[in-house]
Amino acid sequence: MTRSLLVSLFIIAAPIAAATAQQPGGGPAHNVQGAVRTVNVRGRALEVTTGVGMALRVVRLQVPAPLSLTGLRPGDLVRVSYGARPGGYVAYTIERLERTP
Repeated sequence: MTRSLLVSLFIIAAPIAAATAQQPGGGPAHNVQGAVRTVNVRGRALEVTTGVGMALRVVRLQVPAPLSLTGLRPGDLVRVSYGARPGGYVAYTIERLERTP
């Protein structure tokens, strides 16, 4: 009886373990392209405005230490890949597309 119970548990648990193993691991979940609204170098934060008209939205991002904020100014056009974390959105890459005049 113990052997059949173990086999039954394995049959039930194997597909669940396989599905869990195939989930993507912590990569960028979102991309946004827009204008820099604010840059907080000391607080390691960035706000990007994106959209048009009634679909306008502001994305607030925490920027980890490896990424540099020193070259960014409000109005710069950027593309940012980011993901959700318990403390909010965290930027993975920041690419400046166009500098404000």
